[in-house]
Amino acid sequence: MASLSEQLTAAEISRLAGVTRATVSNWRRRHPDFPQPRGGTEASPSYDRREVEAWLAARGRLPARSARDDLRTHLRGRTQRDVEAVALFTAHVAGLDEGERKKIAKLDDAAFAHAVPQAHRDVPAELLRSAVNVVLEEGPFAVFDVLDDLAEAPVAIRGTHPTPPVVAGLVAGLATAGGRRVRSVLDPACGGGRLLAAAAAALEPGARVHGQEYRPVTAAQARTRVTVEAPKASVDVRTGDSLRDDAFPDLRVDAVVCNPPYGDRDWGHDELALDTRWAYGVPPRSEPELAWVQHSLAHLSDGGHAVLLLPPATASRSSGRRIRAELLRQGALCAAIALPAGLAVPHHIGLHLWILRRPDDDRPGRDLVLLVDAADQDEDTLQEKVRGIWEAFSGSPDFDAVPGVARAVPAIDLLDDLVDLSPARHVRSAPLIDPGAALQDVTELTERLQAQLGTFADAVDIGPWTSAGETSRTWRSATVADLARGGALTVHRGVRASSADALPGDLADRPVLRARDLVGGKRASGDVREAQPAGTVTIEEGDVLLTQFVGPQGAASRVADEGDAGCLLGQGVLLLRPDPGRLDPWFLAGFVSAPDNVSQATTGTSTHHLVASRLRVPLLPLEEQTAYGQAFRKIQALKRIAENTATCANELADLITTTLSTGALLPPEH
Repeated sequence: MASLSEQLTAAEISRLAGVTRATVSNWRRRHPDFPQPRGGTEASPSYDRREVEAWLAARGRLPARSARDDLRTHLRGRTQRDVEAVALFTAHVAGLDEGERKKIAKLDDAAFAHAVPQAHRDVPAELLRSAVNVVLEEGPFAVFDVLDDLAEAPVAIRGTHPTPPVVAGLVAGLATAGGRRVRSVLDPACGGGRLLAAAAAALEPGARVHGQEYRPVTAAQARTRVTVEAPKASVDVRTGDSLRDDAFPDLRVDAVVCNPPYGDRDWGHDELALDTRWAYGVPPRSEPELAWVQHSLAHLSDGGHAVLLLPPATASRSSGRRIRAELLRQGALCAAIALPAGLAVPHHIGLHLWILRRPDDDRPGRDLVLLVDAADQDEDTLQEKVRGIWEAFSGSPDFDAVPGVARAVPAIDLLDDLVDLSPARHVRSAPLIDPGAALQDVTELTERLQAQLGTFADAVDIGPWTSAGETSRTWRSATVADLARGGALTVHRGVRASSADALPGDLADRPVLRARDLVGGKRASGDVREAQPAGTVTIEEGDVLLTQFVGPQGAASRVADEGDAGCLLGQGVLLLRPDPGRLDPWFLAGFVSAPDNVSQATTGTSTHHLVASRLRVPLLPLEEQTAYGQAFRKIQALKRIAENTATCANELADLITTTLSTGALLPPEH
């Protein structure tokens, strides 16, 4: 029997051959000479690598063997300790120049064993050497891509998610703004290191960068990222649970940045009840975010700042009222900033940024708190806008409010029964409106609504409909997985790359269709450099697009048209590409996005994920599919026009209400 390192699963065969798993399943069913399973289980068999490679080579389907393939082979059947050793060794190699990396790769096993750090010398040299070869061929992040593929636990556990570049840049900019000299930074929940690396890159050479992450492989990835993106920084990333087992108990830094795990009720409430970090009150079990706030403040030097990304409920939950009040009384809370929805997980809500400061005796905290409602700001200008407001507030005792966006509120005014720090509650004020301009805007919007109502009336005429009879029609159906195995469609899933490898030149400037674009009914607006799609799947006209995350309104969907064609598939988007000779795209889109179908194919509790393979599609002749498809197409047009009409009507109602309540317009005479 072949050893585990010499066996391949169906998923690994698909990666090796550069095909989908459905294609591998087809090979198994249609080719009697396809290698027989040599291990695994009936549900997930494994195959002898040499037999599979020989079978692929005989058909011209075996690509050149890559360093990644070798690393995957060497990792098969290894212990978690060996996997962690690969991650730590990769972090070590990332700090070497290319010449040193090549030199290590060429050493024989005996010399190699003496060249690696003492902690890794009991790990097989061939395993570590394969990691070095991947680093030389594709860079250090490619090693972590392989480790992620083999990981059993999902990334998004305990509410942890990578920090998107736009948010990481904003947090780093706020933590280092205002002309303060920042020579040290800490991220106590650093994950893969994106936020920590962004902060490190904003500091001067020689700055001390500290991080802690409870997953050893992810901690090594964070150290690697900081080493690559801020090579002149002094990096120290340690493993462990920051709240229960602080790896830096005596550390004081100039700045703390943090995107803590949210909604984690098992954060250590009972065992940490008497912890000295709770200077502003013992956090309730339901308020883990306020534990991270106080942990961050405890690590600041006098006058240092912390910037945390928090769920909006932290600003208003009644259970956290006393701690919020104490933060205000002691001058620790400097600002609360509401961000647009969709910037980071969970995408359906707008997160908040809190800026905190550890007051010192010489410079007590200000009695003003900056509240910024940036929920309506454009992503492209968000960082510049918010940072400009923060610098204006922190750099001058007199801050001019930005109507409807930002104002400085005395802390005592926030100390009411609710202690609600939600920015929108405090910054929305009546604007100054020119009466003549108001009348013109109302007139133009009214005319636009009237025209939209005419379009809506035409769209409603989509019948006539006929009854199916005494009972509803039934039909045989197949899952998307079955259809994919039969070649009727292919399935692609948009994911974000863990490394920022450059795309081919002809794709480098393509827009990326993200989940938020699909939800908003917009064209692709993602930038390749920020969205970092993991693959090079380009959308084609007739593709069926679905959001992978299911919101309160279900899964957003549409059939790609010429405006979508050529865009790259982004994170959180599922793509079903039907064979037009067997499946009508609008027929497919209508059934896979139907509420009942989506409901039975959804998993998860707090975050709902759509499992495309479970969606069911009726098995009907193409002629009948076309009839259903035309109906679904008209229904989709009706929904789009109805949404536009409702939006226009709401805009008009809000505008008239505002202009009447501010005195810019007078009511009609009766």
